Amino acid sequence: MKATRLTIVPFALALALTTAAAQTPAAEPSQPPASAGTSTDLFLMPGSDFDRPGLLPRANLNIGFGHTFAFLKHDFFGDELTFGYTYENAGSHGFFHTNYGSHTESLGIMKNFGLPKTTVLTGYTWVQAGLSSFTGYPHVENRYYSGASLGLAVHFNDHNGIWIQESYNKIDTVPIYTSTGVGYTWSW
Repeated sequence: MKATRLTIVPFALALALTTAAAQTPAAEPSQPPASAGTSTDLFLMPGSDFDRPGLLPRANLNIGFGHTFAFLKHDFFGDELTFGYTYENAGSHGFFHTNYGSHTESLGIMKNFGLPKTTVLTGYTWVQAGLSSFTGYPHVENRYYSGASLGLAVHFNDHNGIWIQESYNKIDTVPIYTSTGVGYTWSW
């Protein structure tokens, strides 16, 4: 029962954040120019996990695709569907690869929202769920993954930008952990 409650927390957090974003009216100029229709995003996001004893950094490397749907702009939960792959190093070598890693494939929904008085910055919430595979043991161990993120996108133009996000993550049988990421996104 306790694990079930912990798994639901990221979804409840993201739901509350998207509700707040949906209820806050944003002026039309605060949306980036590309947000008027659909777009496809490729994102690369290297980051760190800071949940280990002593706050030792560990690799948290993400790559993925997202597609924004114009008809979902006013949807309660989100306007962009995502697929991502994350590699996390759980070994003793910080950012360097060891046999003890986790590989996570996840599907998600992202809610993008404009910030008042700016066209360069937008905010987003992102809820994900997927499967994590732990390596380095006699056999690969698979676990359910869920996560919720809150982020800020800095747009250079219609096609390039930087994402900065903080994520709350939960994998069954693993303590709750947070990760901080900064990444590049290319949209077309």
